[in-house]
Amino acid sequence: MKISFTLNNKKVSIDTEPTKRLLDVLREDFKMMEVKESCGEGECGACTVLLDDKPVTSCLLNIIHVEGKKVFTSEGLSKKFLGKLLIDCFDETNAVQCGFCFPGFLVTSYHYLKTDGEANLEKIKVALSGNICRCTGYQKIFESVMLACLRNDSTGGKS
Repeated sequence: MKISFTLNNKKVSIDTEPTKRLLDVLREDFKMMEVKESCGEGECGACTVLLDDKPVTSCLLNIIHVEGKKVFTSEGLSKKFLGKLLIDCFDETNAVQCGFCFPGFLVTSYHYLKTDGEANLEKIKVALSGNICRCTGYQKIFESVMLACLRNDSTGGKS
């Protein structure tokens, strides 16, 4: 079956089984290795992408469900102002340890900055609660997002 969608602002199509997971299509067919599989059950957030501007776990989503929609991975977000801002803040606070969970955290953090963006630790914790990091105690990750919120406020909230 031919499935067409927009991937990181580029229109793409693929002939594939409609039940193939979005995660597998991204990694195997589009070579987007930044989308990670960890739990395979939608519990850890490592495979999080934006589907029509909403975070979803790509390990639970069949490719048929992206027909005609927009998919953004961390690679696509890195070309946007807020994505670059987040990457800089994660780097500045040394929040990235092994980097395995980073793409999912980046996508989820980007969504938070776009939809709320308040420099509020409790809100940030709730927003990122679907992402698991096995290397840190989360404090530096939260600091990164807080810093990005503060810096985004000072720029007038660009996206």
